[in-house]
Parts: sequence; C-alpha cells; structure tokens
Amino acid sequence: MSAPPEGPPPPGARAAAAVAFCPAPPLLLPAVEGRADYATTALRSACATAVAEMLAVRPEVVVVAADGAAPGERFGAGDGGDLRGFGVDVAVPFEGRVRPGGRRVPTGHALAAWLLDQAGFAGTRVGVGPADLGQLARDLPAPVGVLAMGDGSARRSVKAPGYLDPAAGPFDAGVARALAAGDAGALAALDPAEGRRLLAAGVPVWRAVGAAFAGRSVTGRLHADDAPFGVGYLVASWVVA
Repeated sequence: MSAPPEGPPPPGARAAAAVAFCPAPPLLLPAVEGRADYATTALRSACATAVAEMLAVRPEVVVVAADGAAPGERFGAGDGGDLRGFGVDVAVPFEGRVRPGGRRVPTGHALAAWLLDQAGFAGTRVGVGPADLGQLARDLPAPVGVLAMGDGSARRSVKAPGYLDPAAGPFDAGVARALAAGDAGALAALDPAEGRRLLAAGVPVWRAVGAAFAGRSVTGRLHADDAPFGVGYLVASWVVA
C-alpha cells in the first residue's frame, strides 16, 4: 500500500492492473437526466478522471465488473443494453455494434460501456459479475484494466430510497478511506450482510476487487465521495503493482 499520488500515472506506467471505481446511477447518462444538474455533472467529471487514470496504463482488455451477471456469464462484442426502463429510448452497445441475438447487459455494464466510449477506449471489453472478477483478472495478460461499478448506501438521507439509517454515512466513509488508501484487504473484508441492510449495492463488486488484489502494492486516489440524492457515490482509481 502506498500514499495517494499527486496526479494520474504517466501513460505506459508499469503496472499489473489499474482499477476505476464508479457508481452506477442511471442519471450518469445525460439523456436520462434531461436537464443538467451540478451534482451529476461533477459525478461524470470524476468518473471520467477515474477511467482516464485506469486507461493510462494502456490495458488491452478492460474487465467491467457490475451486478446483474450470473456466475460464469460474460458479456462482450455484440451485446448491449438500454435505458428504456428509466424513461428514455437509448440503446448502449457494450462493445461495437449490437448484433442480432446479442445478450442484454445489465444497467451497470451499459453505463460502464458508455464511460469507456466517452474515454475513447477501443480495446476489448469483458463484462462479468463479482464472482468471476478474480479469476479473470489473474488469467488476462498485464496490465489489465478493471472498471468496477457500484453505489454506496441508499440510506444516506430521509429522502433516500431506503430512508435514513445512521450507520449509512459511517459505512460509506469506511469504503472511501479504503479506496483512498488502496486498502484491498479492507474492501475484501466489507460485511455483505451490513451492505445489504444499508442497500449498498456496490459491496459485492468492492469485495471482489479487494479479494482480487489483496496483498498487492496498490496506489489509491479518491475522486469523489458524495450523496446528493441520499445514495453514496464513490469514485476512485487504483494502480496495482
């Protein structure tokens, strides 16, 4: 574990892996939001920074880890998702064009694909659920990129989806400290039961990232830690030696 850097790693920096942690609210997509809001504009900017820092190590493959994929299921070229369930007729290819018969990807994977498109990433993408992240990260050639999608607690205020829980703020604060410090062990040790109780949807993905890189030298940088709509939004980047 090392101290947070003053800036992003230089292009081509030697690394075994790099991780971008981003939340997965549908409002991340401007078409869903409609009218621009300062909070979501700032969130998009933070996510763009985290993804850029992940891509700075020049991974040939980016693994998108998000909820919604069954164990053993992988998404790739030709698959795609959409945001029709959120009131907009927007299709989001996961990689390349959606092919006839392509699988439908969950919302988190679709939002990750949009972030990668915005960053101009033209390499290979593999979408998985938390259960398959560790093995895939070990099997792929270094440096591997990981885009980990997940929200903090949805119980951060009285107007939050799950109403206010006094434990929600401290729980998210602990995650933020682990992300900033590059503490993979702390992420791996997050309590899944408490995560479910606090409606922290990102816990399975965070635990998987922590387990995948536990014991490694990790440089962490926290880009955002906020809860503008009663849901914790945490954005960070890691470089793993």
